Amino acid sequence: MTGVLSLLPEGRHGLLRPPPYGGAEDLAGYLATGGYAPPAEPGRLLDRIGAVGLRGRGGAGFPVAVKILAVRDASAPPVVVANGEEGEPGSVKDRWLLRHRPHLVLDGLRLAAAMTGAARCFVYLSDTLAEQAVRRAVAECPADPRIEVVHTRHSYVAGEETAVVRRIDGGQPLPTAKPPRPFEAGVGGAPTLVANVETLARIAVIQAHPGDAGAVAGAHLVTLSGTAGTAAALVEAPAGTHLKVLADLGGHGTAEAVLLGGLFGGLYGPGWTDLPLDHDRLGAAGGALGCGALHFLHPEDCPVAVAAAATAHLAAHSARQCGVCVSGTAALAGTLTAVTRGEAGHATTDRLRRWAGQLPGRGACGLPDAAARIVATLLTHFPDRIDAHRRAPCPACEAGRPHDGSRFTVPVP
Repeated sequence: MTGVLSLLPEGRHGLLRPPPYGGAEDLAGYLATGGYAPPAEPGRLLDRIGAVGLRGRGGAGFPVAVKILAVRDASAPPVVVANGEEGEPGSVKDRWLLRHRPHLVLDGLRLAAAMTGAARCFVYLSDTLAEQAVRRAVAECPADPRIEVVHTRHSYVAGEETAVVRRIDGGQPLPTAKPPRPFEAGVGGAPTLVANVETLARIAVIQAHPGDAGAVAGAHLVTLSGTAGTAAALVEAPAGTHLKVLADLGGHGTAEAVLLGGLFGGLYGPGWTDLPLDHDRLGAAGGALGCGALHFLHPEDCPVAVAAAATAHLAAHSARQCGVCVSGTAALAGTLTAVTRGEAGHATTDRLRRWAGQLPGRGACGLPDAAARIVATLLTHFPDRIDAHRRAPCPACEAGRPHDGSRFTVPVP
């Protein structure tokens, strides 16, 4: 069972307020927290979001105010989408918010509509329990404009913003070529803001508690997991919290490495304990925070096996629309799987390095980029591990753990 814990200082407002009886927070409970308050002048709220530097929580960490401005200043009436399709197998934060605090997300959606001038809003998701909670909340929601709920099939790429638009417009949840991007031409051809549900929840808290705006913008929901049999945890942590603090909290104090950002941020070895929970500093270190999912590797774990499982999951979830993704991601996964079997050749490292350098930026979405980053960081932080598998698999690989995303999957609390 996944635990839920806030590390925010006492008195600070966050997102993990426990709902009564473990179920969804109802309208009365949410109103008691200051929710659905009459919005301030939308321009003032937008200025505040920009001033505190709120960044998107869907993976890329793009400045939220910049996205809102791009949609607001477009020439046609815009659309706003709450994106709750959580494709990363190691992340639970979005489904937790939709299941337990749906009004918080809807309030943020309402405010985003006010800031952009949108007349149509959507909640996009695949989780059945989340959908039930959201539909109940929509039925009692006092806010305008009207909110529509769109169900999609779950996949790694279904939450990519152009896949979101394509599905809402009646198509398959698959990425499309860019440009145009949704802020230029999205749902029904209208400029569209696709915002992660945690992002919208933080907008709602900033509106209700402006004195805490900076702390709210800097905090992150983080999913902690590992391969040592410890329970996973969903944690709200202040900006700059060191990964070592989170590892110790989750029972991963003996970990020797971490897989960052779900399957997006790559592997990090020696020195990972000094990394902070910060987009820019993780990026400067060659990693990425992504969706905030952290998977810790213990001494008995093999980084090559973890990389093989991660790339195999990505290859299996390819939309199969881009030849470079289909062939390149599968080649990385197949080669790493062969390494775990003791089948590495003398040219394996050079081949992996070449492919990892060629893939980024060549697909319609970031899936091949994620696979390439995993391999590139494996080669950077564990350069000796592939050679060590040249004659025979290591004990961890011989144990035969699954080479797919199931090893990263975390249950929603």
